[in-house]
Amino acid sequence: MLEWIKQPWPWYVAGPLIGLTVPILLIIGNKSFGISSSMRHICAACLPANIPFFTYDWKKEMWNLFFVAGILLGGFIAIQLLANPATIQINPKLTKELAGYGITDYTGLLPSQLFNWPALLTVKGFLMIVVGGFLVGFGTRYAGGCTSGHSIMGISTLQWPSLVATCCFMAGGFIMANIILPFILSL
Repeated sequence: MLEWIKQPWPWYVAGPLIGLTVPILLIIGNKSFGISSSMRHICAACLPANIPFFTYDWKKEMWNLFFVAGILLGGFIAIQLLANPATIQINPKLTKELAGYGITDYTGLLPSQLFNWPALLTVKGFLMIVVGGFLVGFGTRYAGGCTSGHSIMGISTLQWPSLVATCCFMAGGFIMANIILPFILSL
């Protein structure tokens, strides 16, 4: 049984399981699925300043903080107890393309040539880690939610802004992967 859990799950199992979170949250407590709002709840709880954006009853959203803590705990358990020691399988065409940029180590969750502390001090590392992180955070707030909130919860509840946001997320992902990332990797 444990070996089955360690293997990648097919889309027809994982997809419906993720999709079932929407009706379960709605049925159990009329709650919306989304992760990015948890940062706002943490700031509202920890910052005693009288900033209007953080002045609300964050305790009503305490369940979301437990949900995020559960995700972190689940990730820790998955890495410590359920990790698959096999090298990550990557399409041979992608392997060849990435080798042209000097990326050859696939033993971790992320390529060590790009994501490490010394890389943060390079132009390429700074662009990918710091600027990329800022853009993801800014885009999340600008779009009024993250990909999980819009794409999983918003579309399933037939919200037009979520469909638009999801289409923009996808277009941005295609542009990033096919135009911007190759440019950054060639620096």
